[in-house]
Formats: sequence, structure tokens, C-alpha cells
Amino acid sequence: MKKKILITGGAGFIGSHVTRLFVTKYPEYDIYNLDALTYAGNLENLKDISESPNYFFIKADIVDEKNILNLFNTYKFDSVIHLAAESHVDRSINDPLAFAKTNILGTMNLLNAFRHLWATNWEGKLFYHISTDEVYGSLGETGLFEETTPYSPNSPYSASKASSDHFVRAYGETYNLPYVITNCSNNYGSYQFPEKLIPLFINNIINKRPLPVYGDGNYTRDWLFVEDHAKAIDLVFHKGNNNETYNIGGFNEWKNIDLVKQLCKQMDAKLGRESGDSEKLITFVKDRPGHDLRYAIDASKINKELGWKPSVTFEQGLEKTIDWYLNNDEWLNNVTSGNYQKYYSQQYK
Repeated sequence: MKKKILITGGAGFIGSHVTRLFVTKYPEYDIYNLDALTYAGNLENLKDISESPNYFFIKADIVDEKNILNLFNTYKFDSVIHLAAESHVDRSINDPLAFAKTNILGTMNLLNAFRHLWATNWEGKLFYHISTDEVYGSLGETGLFEETTPYSPNSPYSASKASSDHFVRAYGETYNLPYVITNCSNNYGSYQFPEKLIPLFINNIINKRPLPVYGDGNYTRDWLFVEDHAKAIDLVFHKGNNNETYNIGGFNEWKNIDLVKQLCKQMDAKLGRESGDSEKLITFVKDRPGHDLRYAIDASKINKELGWKPSVTFEQGLEKTIDWYLNNDEWLNNVTSGNYQKYYSQQYK
């Protein structure tokens, strides 16, 4: 029997990289990309594989319980890689209910459909849930998040992801549903919607707009190159142990202000501007509520057990990212203007 893998949120930033990797690396698998094509979901992200014989697109929302059940019964997905989520902290502060609906109820709809389909035959089945390091809360100046770190979410976004993590584990304990969970640090790379820090600031530097930095800029994050993350997901999917959690981090801690200055330095060189020109665009703005001081992941478990480690330094990954956005200005202009969202919402009604 041919393996049928459902990737939710496969047209999004991380999801498109995972979808592309699985479609190209595993031609013997059928890969189904389920995406609602909201503002951050863009089929242009997968234009290069859209005609692949083992790739199939399904426009659907994981919040639609009846439709999700029908899709599982129709296609008989034997594995799920679940990436679909509302993921922007600022948006969660403004509309927490939307995050609860998608991240909690949407995950439960997938779990229920998977459970009802395979409850008497779990052999070779897997529910892979991708989560975030933000479920652990905030770190002080020292220490790292481990898989055993207690959950302590501080934003509506991280609370919704923490809840979905708990439901996945609960279904594993209650219904013997086979699962794995990975919690990752901040991703960056190509195809990221420019609401997140790096693509937003790249776009703002190009257009000489202000670079809004929260508070004093000393918030610290661990940065993971998205292509390395996709490779880690591939490894966990195929070699990870059932009912286990793996933390995936880039071993790249940067204070926001230092990251922005590094970005400005590289952008000035790429754009032929005078050194220090883009730094003048930095503007410190009022901090957001519940802002976690520091995230940092201990990724030693996935390194020791599965042999994964990042392939690039942050400086190398940042240069690759900058080059991609500069070479794909049409994509950037269209997503910031909303043209793609408008086009695909009409095409896939």
C-alpha cells in the first residue's frame, strides 16, 4: 500500500518547505497538502512542485469538523504532519479566540478523524504534531528549554499551542494513538510571510521604512533555519520513537537588537548602501504585553538519538534568506499587497 501523508498548513512558511522536501525526496509517497489559504498560506510557495504526480492540494479549514471527517474517510490518510496554525503572537493578543479555534479545536478535529479512521489498526500510522518553544514560557539569562521543562505559556498564542500539545498526548494515552511532538525555536528563511521579524525588516529596509524594535531590544531568541527544520521533521517522522517529544533548535541565540544590526549590515552591503545607513531606520517602540524575555532550546536529544544538527550558522542562513528575498521581489511585493490571497481565494472557492 502506498503511504498517504496529510500535511496540514502545507502552503505556509514551514509547511511549504516540508511539503517540497517530502514530495521530491519520496516519490513513492502520496503527499496531500491541506491548507485554508489564509493570508499566510500561498500556493506560489509550491509552484515548482505543483505538477508532481505524487502531490495533491486540498483547500480546507481544520476548524470544519464535518469536512475533516469526510476527507479522512475519503482519502484514508495513514499519517498526519500537522503544521496548520495561527502563529503570530501580536495577532493572538488582538484576537485570542481565533487562535483557540484553529490551534485547539482544529487539532482536536484532526485527532478525532485520525482516531475514528484507524482505531482498530495503528500499525504504521503516525500523528506528528509540530509545536513551538513558546509553550515553555520565558527563560532567565541562563538555562535552556528541555523536553521535560514544565509548560508555562504567557501569550494567547503559546497557550493555544500548549493546549494542543496536551490534547495530542492525551489522545496517545487514552486511545493509544501513535504520535510524536516537536517543539521548535524561531524559524527564518525563504517564503516567510513578512509579518515576522526578519522578512518584515528586510522589506522595510528595501523600502527605507522604520524598523520597529520592541522595548530595549534585548529580548533573546534561538533562530532555526527553516530548511534545517524541514530536514529535522523528515528525520523525526521516519526515525523518531512513538509518543516522544523532540526539541529542535538552531544553537543560535541572538538578542533582537544584535540580530537587527547584523541584518542591517548585510542589507547595506547587498544593496550597495553606505555602512550604517539602514541602522538609522531602527525605532524602539512600546513593548507588547506578556513579552517573554528569552527562549533557547536544548536540542541535544534529537542530536544524540537521531543525529540531527543545523547545517548553517545564523550568519550563513541570514545571507541565504536575504538573497532569496532580494531575488524574489515579485513574490514579496505580491504577498505584501495581498494579490496572491485575492487570486487564490477566487480560484479555490
